[in-house]
Amino acid sequence: MTDNDMTAFFTLHRDLPREGPGEPADVVWAVAQADLPARAEIADVACGPGSDIGALRATLPQGHVTALDKTAHFVDAARGRFVADANVTLLCADMAAIANDYDLIWCAGAVYFLGVTEALTRWRKSLREGGVVAFSEPCWLTDTPSDAARKHWDSYPAMSDGAGIAERVEAAGYEVIATRLLSDEAWENYYTPLEARIERLRSGAERPLAQVLDEAEAEIACWRAHRDEFGYLLTVARPV
Repeated sequence: MTDNDMTAFFTLHRDLPREGPGEPADVVWAVAQADLPARAEIADVACGPGSDIGALRATLPQGHVTALDKTAHFVDAARGRFVADANVTLLCADMAAIANDYDLIWCAGAVYFLGVTEALTRWRKSLREGGVVAFSEPCWLTDTPSDAARKHWDSYPAMSDGAGIAERVEAAGYEVIATRLLSDEAWENYYTPLEARIERLRSGAERPLAQVLDEAEAEIACWRAHRDEFGYLLTVARPV
């Protein structure tokens, strides 16, 4: 992306509650799959504006969440929401190089930036004994996706089905504990505010902002038309 493209992208995405599909029930479910200590140390990597921090805190109220993102204004937004919570630490940092030791590493919809195997391999050194990684990853739900769905995901050639995700997990030396397909509600939690933001910005938008708005509308339309062909799979995995 050029600087103008980046500016347009973040103009659209600034102040959204989420940067991808998700809901608090995903966090509750993921935590229930692992035997985590009451005072668990949790890393929320690529946390965006902090959309999952509240659910992580509510699900593990005695735990501590270290949330990080390399985009400074996302970190600032999250910090504004949780500045009074002593059990939340916000860092402007790259998820590829996390430090410290954690019982749970949570990554909502961002593992694809590194690759499943690559991310799990990098993070293994930061997992305490018995610790788990919970991540959501796009996947095919059919062996014969439509041309429109394939075109939408052309930029992510590594996308596979659930079995393919499991293979990449195992290649990193982990085992899959459980999986859960994100619900339509999780997608609407992202797309409904995004649609409202597009509508507010549409009037008078010039390139490249108008192009970014068009691309976001096309993305939403593709999911609404082809949601039975692709989704996000939430996977909980543990080193073996």
